[in-house]
Amino acid sequence: MKVLMVLTSHDQLGDTGRKTGFWLEEFAAPYYAFKDAGAEVVLASPAGGQPPLDPKSDEPDAQTEQTERFGKDSAAQQALATTVKLDSVNAADFDTVFYPGGHGPLWDLAESPVSIALIEAFERAGKPIGFVCHAPGALRHVKAVNGEPLIKGRRVTGFSNSEEAAVQLTEVVPFLIEDEFKKLGGQYEKGADWQSFVLVDGLLVTGQNPGSSSEVAKALLTLCA
Repeated sequence: MKVLMVLTSHDQLGDTGRKTGFWLEEFAAPYYAFKDAGAEVVLASPAGGQPPLDPKSDEPDAQTEQTERFGKDSAAQQALATTVKLDSVNAADFDTVFYPGGHGPLWDLAESPVSIALIEAFERAGKPIGFVCHAPGALRHVKAVNGEPLIKGRRVTGFSNSEEAAVQLTEVVPFLIEDEFKKLGGQYEKGADWQSFVLVDGLLVTGQNPGSSSEVAKALLTLCA
């Protein structure tokens, strides 16, 4: 099995002067879920090379067993430092695609024509697609074959308004996933803040927050089996 993981290349948290990027746990936990299942994993990002890491996700209180494993894994660190450019990727070469979150995707992947076309290619080919935390925002402009929003009428989740308020970024982010998904006609659902909550609707898998990362990856593996 061959898995594509798509990471953000965006490192600016709006105009706050603070840094953002991808969230370490949301990369590490799925990465090892895929690797431990025997999958070949290819990492891509819009700019290629090293994606920006959200510095908050590297702080001591954000560490998990999987982030600590990554910290000792030079091969994984090298793979992350050398992501391929997203526009060089062909959906036909992969069985599934997974997007880790962090706030970065709200700015670049959500608006990227390359990312939008890639997700649509996976969906049209009947392949599972997975997103966690802020990465479901990458679905914002993705269309179904009938031209409607892909998430219209479908059960979806993503970082909730209450979680965004808890990290005091409601006024900083370009859009709120919960509000945007409802506006697009998605059946947005959420669990308790910071607790794992994953929805599978056909071949679309979405997770609410960092704690949902492993379960999204497991759901994708199940759908690929």
